[in-house]
Amino acid sequence: MSTLKISKPERSRAAKWTRRGFIGAGVLAGGALLIGVGVRSGNPVDKLKPLVAGGAGEELVNSWVKIDADNIVTAIVPHCEMGQGVHSVLAQMLADELDADWNLVRVMQAPTDGSYVVNDTARIFLAPFTMNAADWLEPTWDGLFKQISRLGDVMITGGSSSIRSTGQYQMRVAGAAARKMLVGAAADAWGVPASEIVTRNSMLIHEGSGKQAPYAEFAAAAADQPMDQSPKLKDPSEYRLMGKSTPRTDIPPKVNGTAQFGIDAAPEGLDLVYAAVRRSPAPGTTTTSVDGAAAESMTGVSQVLDMGDFVAVVADGYWHAQQGLNAVRVDFSEPESAIKSSADQFAVITSALDEAGLEGGDTAAEKGDAIAAFNSAETKLEAEYRVPYLAHAPMEPINCTAWVRDENGDTKCDIWTSTQVPLMARSAAADALGISKDDVTIHHPYLGGAFGRRLENDYVTMAARIAKEIGQPVKMIWSREEDTQKSNYRPADISRFTGGLDENGKLVSYNNVFTQRLDPAEASVPGIYSIPNTLVRQAEAELLLGTAAWRSVDHSQHGFFIESFIDEAAEAAGQDPVAYRLSMLSEASRHAAVLQRVAELSNWNDEREEATGKGVAIVESFGTIVAQVIEVDMSSGAPKLNNIWAVCDAGYVMNPDGFRNQIEGGIVFALTAALYGELDLVDGAVQQSNFHDYRMMRMNEVPSITVDFINSGPVPVGGAGEPGVPPAAPALANAIFAATGERLRELPIAKRFA
Repeated sequence: MSTLKISKPERSRAAKWTRRGFIGAGVLAGGALLIGVGVRSGNPVDKLKPLVAGGAGEELVNSWVKIDADNIVTAIVPHCEMGQGVHSVLAQMLADELDADWNLVRVMQAPTDGSYVVNDTARIFLAPFTMNAADWLEPTWDGLFKQISRLGDVMITGGSSSIRSTGQYQMRVAGAAARKMLVGAAADAWGVPASEIVTRNSMLIHEGSGKQAPYAEFAAAAADQPMDQSPKLKDPSEYRLMGKSTPRTDIPPKVNGTAQFGIDAAPEGLDLVYAAVRRSPAPGTTTTSVDGAAAESMTGVSQVLDMGDFVAVVADGYWHAQQGLNAVRVDFSEPESAIKSSADQFAVITSALDEAGLEGGDTAAEKGDAIAAFNSAETKLEAEYRVPYLAHAPMEPINCTAWVRDENGDTKCDIWTSTQVPLMARSAAADALGISKDDVTIHHPYLGGAFGRRLENDYVTMAARIAKEIGQPVKMIWSREEDTQKSNYRPADISRFTGGLDENGKLVSYNNVFTQRLDPAEASVPGIYSIPNTLVRQAEAELLLGTAAWRSVDHSQHGFFIESFIDEAAEAAGQDPVAYRLSMLSEASRHAAVLQRVAELSNWNDEREEATGKGVAIVESFGTIVAQVIEVDMSSGAPKLNNIWAVCDAGYVMNPDGFRNQIEGGIVFALTAALYGELDLVDGAVQQSNFHDYRMMRMNEVPSITVDFINSGPVPVGGAGEPGVPPAAPALANAIFAATGERLRELPIAKRFA
């Protein structure tokens, strides 16, 4: 396993997710303690206080923490909250190292002016080997990736990176450093050794003298204390908040209706108009004629705009705008691509695979000699798997509110939108308007789901252009149909395998070729398994539709491809699927432990009722190992899910309740796609349009889901949002095979039983 050489593809925009911690010298500015977490000169701490701590009695303790006169600790979080609970868990990690009272902890979304880039996110994706650098090297790595992050607008929420990068290497460090400085300040004031002062629930306590004080009392004085660049972090045995299911800070406003999402944007003092938009049904085309006469005569409609690559109708409300848009007659140019149908698309993919054969294409990973081992194998396997295009389908419709105006001869722009990449959105709007990004302000509310869709900025640039054209603030909302049919998608693909087994059934040759490769580089590689001869290749093929990161990115397809093929190898060897996998995990003890645990939890070896079956799959993605077992009942002729068990090893689970929620959500998301997800092409256009024909799993279809986890010890912390997805589709397909003897190699599954 350790000798497997993995090559990396050209990096996608989504792969710019990266960063590390700022711990530097404390400086007293305007009476507030500013502890920069970053030792390089030029750290922008001086400008942070007016941005985040301008209220009366507020002290900025570290770039990420402020404490007010009431001893309220506010964690300043650079990642977006889109339902995953990251605001709360990042605050929880910081508060634990700070020994803060959780009841007095609040969360603030970091401003999007470029001051709060997240360089650990850049590091974890681009150079993970630097994440645990020696103390004397850390300033160099930190300074380098801070500059990379600023240049790349790296303020990103994606790739399950928030907890394992910002949380581990920024929030914890910031909390521990600030606590040590507060202790030092109290020790000097009380004339006692710092070692005799304890911290508890946002209080400094010297038991010998009976003295105690809230953190707020010593925030300013702590500025004179030396700054520990690498403070000692707590051992898990010392955790007070980490590892606990603390209440999420975003739940109350979401329950009482006060939470503000992008679509709720109502800029104070501005009279908004609304816009509905229509792009060409086929990519790469432009408008050739627009007849808006009928729309312009309709109630509430003020303008019909031909923007070249799309048409917009502006009205006094969204309903009027959309109804007006429905009345507009638009002709678009003919698409240049020869791909018109789904059959055409898969023919192009098939041709690329045929041309690659057994050895062609770009090598993604290689070990040994897979071709020779296959030729001499006792048993030979061949399999081909197919997956369609998939939409993201977040529940909050795509939207953006934009205000473009002149201020003293300069063009200024304000944007209110749900985005995973606020700094990239800022740059995209600036480019669309031809202005400096410093003249664009991004207002960053909650997100009503994303799954990778809101890593793209097409909707931001459209709203900015409309606002500039009409000269007033506008709220642009895409219809569900617009987003389903004219978005960026998880790519369609075919994956071909040949495999060879020796006389004992051991998989000795593994040869795989596919056409689409985004991120991460290791997703297509069966790296957890000890297979002596492995060859993984990509044969590039043209796609009609644009692609984007989709929850768990390439792991979502390759989890299905790899774990289905491993199951077929187990069947060919005449061995139990769990036992067969365990035999190849001798060099992966953590993976073996997870697989054994899920087998125990699901009573894998128990007798099964007629027409039922259990399927298993295990995938490591984004730092977390997840094994799943799905039990399916096929007695009605169609799959009915009975039970799902999942066991995970993320190193250490910071919030068990939140972690389980994310794994459960990932499973349901993945099973929706595996059962129903498919976009069909006709005349170069996507046919599905809304939830009536792009179906979601319903509550009555979701069975009992049991999620367990293993805290395996001092290893890097893994993610939660993405890793629940990859094992679900193969576990379901493998369960159906166990129940029926029919091997399903094409998704979605439901159409096979329609």
